[in-house]
Amino acid sequence: MAKIKTRYVCQNCGAVFPKWYGRCPECGTWNSLVEEVVEQRTSSISATGASAAAVNPPQPLRDIQSLKGKRLLTGVTELDRVLGGGFVPGSIVLLGGEPGIGKSTLALQLAFSSGLNVLYVSGEESLEQIKLRSLRLGVKDSDKVTFLSETLLENILAAVEQVKPQLVIIDSIQTTQTDTLESSPGTVTQIRECTTQIQRFAKKHAITFLLIGHITKEGQIAGPKVLEHIVDAVLQFEGDRNYFYRILRSVKNRFGSTSELGIFEMNDRGLKAVDNPSQILMSPSSDPVSGVSISASIEGLRPFMIEVQALVSTAVYGTPQRSAIGFDVRRMNMLIAVVEKRLGLRLGNKDVFLNIAGGIKVDDPAIDLSVVASIISSDKDIAIPKKVCFAAEVGLTGEIRPVNRLDQRIKEAGKLGFEVIFVSAYSRFSYKPQSIKIIKIANVSQLFAHIMKMQ
Repeated sequence: MAKIKTRYVCQNCGAVFPKWYGRCPECGTWNSLVEEVVEQRTSSISATGASAAAVNPPQPLRDIQSLKGKRLLTGVTELDRVLGGGFVPGSIVLLGGEPGIGKSTLALQLAFSSGLNVLYVSGEESLEQIKLRSLRLGVKDSDKVTFLSETLLENILAAVEQVKPQLVIIDSIQTTQTDTLESSPGTVTQIRECTTQIQRFAKKHAITFLLIGHITKEGQIAGPKVLEHIVDAVLQFEGDRNYFYRILRSVKNRFGSTSELGIFEMNDRGLKAVDNPSQILMSPSSDPVSGVSISASIEGLRPFMIEVQALVSTAVYGTPQRSAIGFDVRRMNMLIAVVEKRLGLRLGNKDVFLNIAGGIKVDDPAIDLSVVASIISSDKDIAIPKKVCFAAEVGLTGEIRPVNRLDQRIKEAGKLGFEVIFVSAYSRFSYKPQSIKIIKIANVSQLFAHIMKMQ
């Protein structure tokens, strides 16, 4: 077998070097050199100048067979929601997350719950260890699910051709290697080459692959960025170790929306889908407390109510602290500045802490009004009633701006028993609720007046 030649290419300036440097000699960028394989291709042009006959001739759109209705359901409702209705045959899905977050648990549960012919390939566990984990999770055995402990890609693909499954789970892509390269598993070249071969195999045989990937310290999926371009969907599994809840987000999805969100609860029997996330994101306490408000938020197609907690107190040290969990701290500082400027509240010498209950991260602009309400409530020590919620964006001039899909937010609030919802005076909605009162406000001064009346 001919030795594969490699080179190192700077991802910043494109300079090529025969060996690795910590710092690019051309542009001076640190850690920018990436190992690449030097591919030697033979020409396929004939003596007459014509290319060899195409294996797949071009087709008009009307002659291409549609995949509508052919998705593979996973049996996990939250995963199907994030994928846009299940796996597409022949697609590659990359699932990333921190160690111990539950990636392998989710993959093992979907293997048995999907009802599909599944081949589970593990490069990190032996077959005995997989069985021990299966017994702990209490999954029901099935002849449709087979297991393989292997890291060599050629052996994995040979097993796939032998078993002919509908779904192949590889745990993980960082432990997989091909014998066409001499580099170690987990290197840039190995990950890229293995994924490329899997892509060609999946498209040719219409077999779906679920690849489990590790992430770096920065929270990015380990390996070259091209890995995320090769696959059809990238799912991020995240959560706080101190909470029982896990969030599944779609970072990329060629066959569905990238704004969907799946919520799971981790227990001793594995992961359980959460059908009503509003119940876990709001405090069970019935007594109103200052600094707490509820926001009608939307992630993807799903509306739910989020509890926003704020604490404003006198700064013990010289420099006031600003801290936020689950919310952009820069956005919080902007909203604090709006409150100080437009309402005259003196928060410059006070600590302000913000927390989104349940360990969830939110970037919906509609939560702005709830954040401002919580800060005012905590500063003035006025409790906001539990049956009041908010849904609007706050601008720098203090105006209350409308948000999208307000009808859906109002319906969800009414369904959960809320009696009042604050929205922008410029909002447009067609839904006319019977059980919830809608209060329209134009600026933060009007919001402040309503909160002061809640004493």
